[in-house]
Amino acid sequence: MAIFVPEEKIFEIKNTADIVEVVSETVLLKKTGKNYLGLCPFHSEKTPSFTVNSEKQIFYCFGCGAGGNVFSFVMKQENLSFPEAAHMLARRYGIEVPTQTMSPQQKKSIGERDSLFEINKQAVAFFCNVLSNSTAGEKARVYLKKRGMAEDIVNGFNLGYAPVGWDNLVNFFSKKRIPEVLVEKSGLIVARNKNHTQRKNGFYDRFRDRIIFPVFDVSMRVIGFGGRVLDDSLPKYLNSPETPLYNKSRSVYGLHKAKQKCRETNTVYIVEGYFDLLSLFQHGISNAVATLGTSLTVEHVRLLKGYAGRFVLVYDSDEAGIKAAQRSIDIFMKEGVDVRIIVLPEGYDPDSYLLEFGSGSFEKAAGNALGVMPFLMKSAVKKHGFSIEGKINIMSDLKAPLAAISDSVARSLYIKKAAELIDIDETAVLEKIRNVSAEKKVAGKKRVSNFNVSPIHGKTMPLNRGNGKVHPANWSRLEKQIIAMMLQFPKILYEISNRNILEYFENDTLKSIGGSILKYKSGTGRQVSDLVSFVQDKEQRRIIASLAIGEDCWDNDGCMKLIEQFVYSRNRNKNSLLQKIKAAEESHDNELLLKLLTEKQIQAGKKR
Repeated sequence: MAIFVPEEKIFEIKNTADIVEVVSETVLLKKTGKNYLGLCPFHSEKTPSFTVNSEKQIFYCFGCGAGGNVFSFVMKQENLSFPEAAHMLARRYGIEVPTQTMSPQQKKSIGERDSLFEINKQAVAFFCNVLSNSTAGEKARVYLKKRGMAEDIVNGFNLGYAPVGWDNLVNFFSKKRIPEVLVEKSGLIVARNKNHTQRKNGFYDRFRDRIIFPVFDVSMRVIGFGGRVLDDSLPKYLNSPETPLYNKSRSVYGLHKAKQKCRETNTVYIVEGYFDLLSLFQHGISNAVATLGTSLTVEHVRLLKGYAGRFVLVYDSDEAGIKAAQRSIDIFMKEGVDVRIIVLPEGYDPDSYLLEFGSGSFEKAAGNALGVMPFLMKSAVKKHGFSIEGKINIMSDLKAPLAAISDSVARSLYIKKAAELIDIDETAVLEKIRNVSAEKKVAGKKRVSNFNVSPIHGKTMPLNRGNGKVHPANWSRLEKQIIAMMLQFPKILYEISNRNILEYFENDTLKSIGGSILKYKSGTGRQVSDLVSFVQDKEQRRIIASLAIGEDCWDNDGCMKLIEQFVYSRNRNKNSLLQKIKAAEESHDNELLLKLLTEKQIQAGKKR
């Protein structure tokens, strides 16, 4: 770690970067007491269990067990190594990190992402210049004007144009002496195969004769591109491939522009196309994003949950649009999101609807947007009709969504509505729902076996199997309390050290954590977040975060009582073992005696 980033720079970054500010970029946090709570970005949940403590500069999720400091969060959220996360935070807070201590390979590793961001930035400038200032861009300017795109929208979203030709961008970067293999990693150019008619090697431009839509992340950096043809040729849209910067399953178009308005309104509109989104913005609806040539994913929903609590799907009114909305509903229901679906008139997409009817009509349609179940019911009726066979198919479509409704009152009301819709007895609908629920319970039993309830705040945590590690459920309650006390009330550390309290510990993991606390924090004013960086074991870092983030009220008297209780219980256990050994000897129970002596030997070994 220190090889990549000098230790003094790590502390400077950590002491400058505010974890609440960094986390708030992607998680909607609400202050409760000393902590901030939000929906975890790393797993599905309906009730906030993701906790951030500003004073200690740590986070912990009591649902999935993710935890750590600001570096840990950025690493997990952005899928980065520690050096990459440190450099990302350093750039954000204007801290210069020297690179002279790095080997050439290390410099290459840490610098590649920076280089790709710079390549994308230069490509945006190239495409924008061609669109605005070249003869080649004239037909693209005419096309955008025909589509109703105002100049402020074109400029505000950095739209550009990739001219006709195979090597315009290749030559552009070649003149700048940027290696083609690096430009290829950005997805902007493609390696020719050996059977290519023009050359046996080399590269060619991925985007040719297309309107270019740069895709920004929430930090205003370009991570990828989309391109649309100016006619009806195929493929109509072409997007960047997966790159070190761009993952279409985790990226949405327009969020860098929409995030503030989404938080102000607590609502986000989700559309499918680039022009749909631009049209919404042009008509004053700026809390909108677009998916990037892919179905809506769990990662998309979790990302957007950090900005809004209410989602409105605005898909095309054709069959493909209806199917896209239906595919998304299961994800929304599992993520516990309030979702509505706007059904536009036949033959309209959001772009054409806004151009013809304006924002007033659109906002009226948004006000009448259907909830999940009404939308599914309406779609099922439209698809199957009210014949006997049609009613059977309607029920088949609706049974799983009805069973997935967690609120008992809402489920009961929708079951009644479904029964009235297809004119059958309500008990028949209930029977279908119970069958689905029974199947889920059987499947769920297998999943439950992989989880256990941690005594830490009574939350569910994954079992930690293998490697000889002890599961939290088996930890001594008192040992855990003592570690929490050491983290939250450092004044007691002298007493812990002076009385060798850790020598009484039976759990090796907690004993190791306690030793790290004494070694790292004794006599210093460093924060818990520093300790998280100091500890190498990932599981121990999670435990530290979970125990440190509590809001227990510690004072010296309470701490001393806990220590006395712990020492007493350990001594009593020791005496009890000796009594059992004596009883086994007297009863000549050699098998039990051997077992007890082995246990005593193990305890003696731990003391040493």
